[in-house]
Amino acid sequence: MSPQTSRRRFLSTAAASGAALSLGHASWLGKLPSVSAAEATLESGLVRLGSGIEPLVHLLEETPRDQLLEVVAARIQRGTSYREILTALLLAGVRNVQPRPSVGFKFHAVLVVNSAHLASLSSPDSDRWLPIFWALDYFKAKQLEEKRSSGWTMSAVDESAVPPASQARGAFIEAMDKWDEPAADAAVAALARTAGANEVFELFFRYGARDFRSIGHKAIFVANSWRTLQCVGWQHAEPVLRSLAFALLNHRGEPNPASSDLSADHAWRRNGELEKTIRDDWLEGSPDTEATREMLATLRIGTRDEATDLAVALLNRGVAPQSIWDAVLVGAGELLMRQPGIIGLHSLTTANAMRFAYGATGDESTRRMLLLQNCAFLPMFLESAQGRGQVTETTVDNLEPIELSQSEPQEAVDEIFADVSGDRHRAAAKVRGYINNGGDARQVIHAARRLVFLKGRDAHDYKFSSAVLEDYEHVSPPWRDLFLALSVFNLRGSGDPDNGLVQRSRDALGA
Repeated sequence: MSPQTSRRRFLSTAAASGAALSLGHASWLGKLPSVSAAEATLESGLVRLGSGIEPLVHLLEETPRDQLLEVVAARIQRGTSYREILTALLLAGVRNVQPRPSVGFKFHAVLVVNSAHLASLSSPDSDRWLPIFWALDYFKAKQLEEKRSSGWTMSAVDESAVPPASQARGAFIEAMDKWDEPAADAAVAALARTAGANEVFELFFRYGARDFRSIGHKAIFVANSWRTLQCVGWQHAEPVLRSLAFALLNHRGEPNPASSDLSADHAWRRNGELEKTIRDDWLEGSPDTEATREMLATLRIGTRDEATDLAVALLNRGVAPQSIWDAVLVGAGELLMRQPGIIGLHSLTTANAMRFAYGATGDESTRRMLLLQNCAFLPMFLESAQGRGQVTETTVDNLEPIELSQSEPQEAVDEIFADVSGDRHRAAAKVRGYINNGGDARQVIHAARRLVFLKGRDAHDYKFSSAVLEDYEHVSPPWRDLFLALSVFNLRGSGDPDNGLVQRSRDALGA
């Protein structure tokens, strides 16, 4: 069966084609529905969602972009909950935007949902709706892009191909191993209906990390979908899991990876053997700062095989896995400093996703594979960055602290984020100086997050900031403040232009 024929069995095609950090007084958000059945008429063959959420999803799909925030605000004021809006946003995304030709680009309309949700959870009450309103507007932009480019929408599953519950797990594994899209689609529908959430995602944690394609977006989608489903409810899992399986099988016109020896799959196959050589009590190692430095040096200049070989050697030497994770996270931040831009930021968001999966899985082999894969991925990210232009020789050892001219905490933080807009290296050095002088890292994190609300214009602003500000707590104390300083190489500064959606959201909600 040709890839195009296989794809058609899963897809259906439509018939037609400012400087201040404060947001000011926002009590209007504290004012924070129902949708009529007539608004939920669907075309034949379109995947159906739960009857309770379908009308709201349809509302998001059919409302023009220039009216959506106002329409959603009216629903909120009449009682529609945060969870209902988040659920509808996720489901509208997976039904209207496909992870092709890459698990990225327009598909960020789906990938960004959890990042916006995390930003919302970490926000004060006055700001809580702002990330979600931004993501709603972004969805409409990408929905229109999909309509213009392909007219794609997710079709109903082929019920005749759905295996019985007793065969679902085996059928899914076989389909994923063979990179068989129609079989995986049918099998994952059966899993969604009959298996538990943990059982299903134990499988996805492995498949999301098995290949280096789409610069980490596969692992990111796995972690984000798991986290968002935990909030919105497993009853909404089936279309999300179908989209996820379809994304993980994306190999962009290459030969079938099941029967090919492609570079993107090399690390997984090699690490599958390597992880078996790790000592049984590998989780009982001791923290070792020098081991982190050794790992950092290899990630900086070594190959993917050299990185994973060293990781195994360190674990077998009695080094704690956390010391290797410290090297991965700081090393990803260093790469962003050496070449600010798309590759460096994805090395961090991928590390965040794989570190999350590492903490969520209950399977010891999966944990070892996630750690080794992340060690392998970082040299591959570096190679990708080198293919895009100059990567400087700067390292974290060169990032010396700089004293701030302002002594008051808020003024010092303002000074840092003013520099972010003009001289990121100086801003990073000032973060180090601020914290070395007793400054509170939480003030930097809070300011960074609010500036994304004000200034964020791209899904990466939310994906990146949610990842790195979360991972601050996942880095060991000796490395934590350095990691935060490195984050400024892709954060928004106070001198960046406003995105305009804050005022529109205020107006919609009756500020």
